[in-house]
Amino acid sequence: MIRPPARPAPAGTVYFSLLGPLTAVRDGRPLPLGPRKQRLVLATLLARPNTPVPVDVLTDAVWPDDPPRTARKNLQVYVSAARALLGSDSRDGRDRVVHGCGGYRLTIGEGELDTLRFRSLARAGRAAGERGDLRTAARLLREALDLWEGPPLNDLRDSTGVAEEAERLEARCLTVYEDWAETEIELGRAAVAVDGLRDLVERHPLRERLRVAWMNSLHQSGRQAEALAVYDDYRQLLARELGLEPSPAMAALYRAMLGRGRTARPAAAGREAAHGTALPAAPRDFTGRREELRELLALLGSPDERVVVVSGPVGSGKSALALRAAHLLGDGFPDGRFHVQVRREDGSARTPAEVLGELGRLCGVRAPGGSGVPAEPAVTAASAVTAASAVAADSAVPADATVPVGPERGPAAAAVSQGAADAWQRWLSLHRALIVLDDVPDEAFVRGLLPRSGPSSVVLTARGQLAGLAPVHRIALGALADGEALELLAKLIGPGRLRTDPAAALRIVRACGALPLAVGVGGMRLAVLRHLPLAEYADRLGDPSAALDELVAGDISVRLRMASGWQDLSADDRRALGRLAGPAQEGGFTLDGAMEALGCGERAAIRTVESLIDAGAVTSPAGEVTAHAALYEVPRLLCLYAREREEGRFSPG
Repeated sequence: MIRPPARPAPAGTVYFSLLGPLTAVRDGRPLPLGPRKQRLVLATLLARPNTPVPVDVLTDAVWPDDPPRTARKNLQVYVSAARALLGSDSRDGRDRVVHGCGGYRLTIGEGELDTLRFRSLARAGRAAGERGDLRTAARLLREALDLWEGPPLNDLRDSTGVAEEAERLEARCLTVYEDWAETEIELGRAAVAVDGLRDLVERHPLRERLRVAWMNSLHQSGRQAEALAVYDDYRQLLARELGLEPSPAMAALYRAMLGRGRTARPAAAGREAAHGTALPAAPRDFTGRREELRELLALLGSPDERVVVVSGPVGSGKSALALRAAHLLGDGFPDGRFHVQVRREDGSARTPAEVLGELGRLCGVRAPGGSGVPAEPAVTAASAVTAASAVAADSAVPADATVPVGPERGPAAAAVSQGAADAWQRWLSLHRALIVLDDVPDEAFVRGLLPRSGPSSVVLTARGQLAGLAPVHRIALGALADGEALELLAKLIGPGRLRTDPAAALRIVRACGALPLAVGVGGMRLAVLRHLPLAEYADRLGDPSAALDELVAGDISVRLRMASGWQDLSADDRRALGRLAGPAQEGGFTLDGAMEALGCGERAAIRTVESLIDAGAVTSPAGEVTAHAALYEVPRLLCLYAREREEGRFSPG
């Protein structure tokens, strides 16, 4: 992904990115950079901006072993192509690439190259840290790191010269990451850095400063055993690989951790200390959703919004958006951030008592009189995300009279004890925590779990609109834009492979309905089937009878996810959706089309369509429009699944 500079460049300016694959955009559109040798020349010039690059360096980058006799002439052709791409300098009209006694020099500004922007932000962040302004330092360093999208120039590293430049850039990125992590640890926000440090240590196992930061972040997060294990693993690795011991400073840190537990933040009078943070790892392939993420962060940062509903069809990325926001909001919720999966692995809903029991264990809630959740092993972030780890309802609450959470829902209506419900509400009223309840089946399930008062906030993700909840703020997710879907696909199959056939790549994401789940599964399948041409896979997905068969990667099946959403619909809604799938697949349907497909009158058709909108199976226009003028849509893959069910072709595999 290419992120724009902080100060927008004039229209028509080309913006280059090296902190990942070599890419360029103009006015938001990706630009072709030509054949590989031309890209090697451009990458080498961009890696040394505003500095003469000797001809020999360029030659070695393109022909490391045996340059042809025409090497200099060929370089002139590649440089000429770079000049055409860059255009002239807007300040004086001169060529951006000029030849002098020291070699070729490329003139480029901070707003045109991510590495220059990265360097500027890093310098500003370090300066803020030296002034003692740690919050500003952390923010600026994080902005710099947001430009780092993966190993620099990872599509051109088979050139020795470019690989050396790329390693230099990566070392700079690692240093800034270490600066940022240490600043967050000093601010008491170590949890935000834990996952990223773990990933970087796996890629750079001998980098001691990363290890030390990881140890400190785990220790400050209350994970002392894991922090000590980091040191032990490193000591054994050094001894095995290099015959060395960790530095005296790291050894002293280890001894200090052995001698003391985590220093807990003292609880204020009248309140109980929370049990930290339990979130699944931040989604690594999160893509797009910039406006929705910005809106969600703003809402959760506001003192007025306590409940936000993120809704959308199956596979639209609701959970990923909620988790992305939760990971970014550590500073705003000092009493913790907690994620609970509301459904089991088979798609069935857990009981409210089970969910409340898990919340109680995560947050340390105690019922009046000191009774509470029995002592159990510590709950990890992984257990917070796995619905299959549900426990019996009566083990999580005191054994007194029970009351329903929300309206009764038939014989299976789950009930929680009055003491547990009151204790949960009391805890919410005294703490500022963020609770993510993921994949909520209906309003009745969560009414008793939502805060009635206090500073805590709750994010609900749901396929349906949860229209019976009020007052709440709502964010509806639909399909990704084409560019965002292509960006997600490129992360999974590699930007180089995507560029081999961009037209086929576009057909693939559109055949997936541009839903993050389907694009992700398709990308994972292509990552394994490296021999499969993109055009052939696009043809397979374009066949309505085969598309869902193709969207399977290991144990992840889009069809099974669609089946779970299908079961959430009422019998009437399923019947109606099966009949509407035909016209919907032809580009959407109008109210007249619905009346014809359903064989009913206008009023009945309106009620049916609006019921499907409420359930998240049909999307409607964002702006106000009359029922007769509206064009309604059903996600393509849901259409295909509904037609399978209507025609009796459904197979659970």
